Amino acid sequence: MSPTRLDVTTADGVMDVYLHEPPSGEPGPAVIYIADAAGVRPVVQEMAALLAATGYLVAVPNLYYRAGDYEPFDIATLFQIPAERDRMRHIIGLAGENGLAQDTGALLDALAGHQGRSGEQAGCVGYCMGGNWAFRVAAAHPDRIGAAASFHGGNLASDDPGSPHRQADRIRARLYFGVADGDPSCSPASQAQLVTALSEAGVGYQLELYPGAGHGFSVPDNPSYNQAAAQRHWKRLGTLLEEAL
Repeated sequence: MSPTRLDVTTADGVMDVYLHEPPSGEPGPAVIYIADAAGVRPVVQEMAALLAATGYLVAVPNLYYRAGDYEPFDIATLFQIPAERDRMRHIIGLAGENGLAQDTGALLDALAGHQGRSGEQAGCVGYCMGGNWAFRVAAAHPDRIGAAASFHGGNLASDDPGSPHRQADRIRARLYFGVADGDPSCSPASQAQLVTALSEAGVGYQLELYPGAGHGFSVPDNPSYNQAAAQRHWKRLGTLLEEAL
């Protein structure tokens, strides 16, 4: 089933969002799907459709909308070409410090009365960079996000004053972190910082290592895609959403 486009007005313009509804036609809890650094593309829509098929209203926001009709990124080469990395960073920077919170807040407002939605709290799932952003969304909207999952999310905890883990005390959602074994963007030291912050804040969470899996293991067009790890990720995501929403 093809997604339905929903245009959401934000403080900076109009954000295009793609809604995947359960094929049963029955309302389901809302889940925001945040893509990795390559942005919204066919594989993202395919994954969102798979999640929707399990009974959720899945919203895929184009968080790069401020860039207009930008040239799509190729996840296979994005981090190997300096000019492409710079272009990605420029587009991300267009949102400013508060853009993510404002965009997802506007999206949550738009989904509030949707006929395909059930329940009051929403879930959020993100991949790679999107995993970092899913954590930030849970912190930005603690009363509206009941579950958030980060798969191979990077830079979740560091000495940076703006590190996401410093917002742990705002979170009320139940969290899951699927961490690629040996992922340099989520090192053992970073994991320890994250766990300490979550424990001190009293946040319910699970952090699980995926042995032998590389960064990006759950997204099929990523060179590090790992089918066994990806299947495991679907099971963990399903359990989190079912229990928390």
